[in-house]
Amino acid sequence: MTNYGENLFEGAAAYYAQYRPVYPAHLIRFLVEKFADNGQQKLLDIGCGTGEISFRLFDWFDEVIGIDTDKEMLCEAMRKKELLRASNVHFFNGDLAQFLAHQSIDKLQLVTMAKSFHWMDREALLHTLYPLIQSGGGVALIDQYIPDKEITPWEQAFKQVVKKWYGAERRAGNTTYTHPVKSHATVIEESAFTLQQYSLAPYTYTWTIDAILGNHYSTSYGLKQFLGSEARIQAFEQDVRETLLQLNPAGVFEEILPVSVKLAMK
Repeated sequence: MTNYGENLFEGAAAYYAQYRPVYPAHLIRFLVEKFADNGQQKLLDIGCGTGEISFRLFDWFDEVIGIDTDKEMLCEAMRKKELLRASNVHFFNGDLAQFLAHQSIDKLQLVTMAKSFHWMDREALLHTLYPLIQSGGGVALIDQYIPDKEITPWEQAFKQVVKKWYGAERRAGNTTYTHPVKSHATVIEESAFTLQQYSLAPYTYTWTIDAILGNHYSTSYGLKQFLGSEARIQAFEQDVRETLLQLNPAGVFEEILPVSVKLAMK
């Protein structure tokens, strides 16, 4: 597993909290119907970020624990917790091994990882989680990445501007990103869990140019620090605006977002 360092999302948390697309209601309904039949279960959200999944599910679980290695992300999550008065949601700064060294937990009904499993030692993580999950429970890997997804003209134009300013390589932390060779599905099949795969209904998301830029800055490869000076940041943003406004002077763009859920069931 590649070591990306401790600053993988440095400076991204505020953008993450404000600009990441909201997960659709039918995804939340799917998870609730599958795992939260009486409201007394425990949920562990690994790589929780600013709590996008934790706060969508806290009404349906007795206890929700979110863990993340990024302090800035958890600061945003704690701010949301206070606003929502989510007293049953708790956060821990660290990875799963550090969390388990700090406190014991068992009889988990659901473990969620939304767009985070690829950053982890996947085989070791599933091995650690298996005895912590009760029978009938499982791990839900939530993603919106589809390899053969049709790219809209505005997305292609934006990608070209990003390539111009950030370079061809996808930077991540202190190195470049390396996508796992083995699929998530294969990793689950080779574990003690049973694989179930679901493709939920896609949904339409509407972007403004500010939201496109904000979402970009929320990613590991789009950090502002990779651009360097404030002058380069402003020039990049101006380039994005001019390019996208040529495609639609109204500055509003739509994207069809897929929803993929891979379950590792016990």
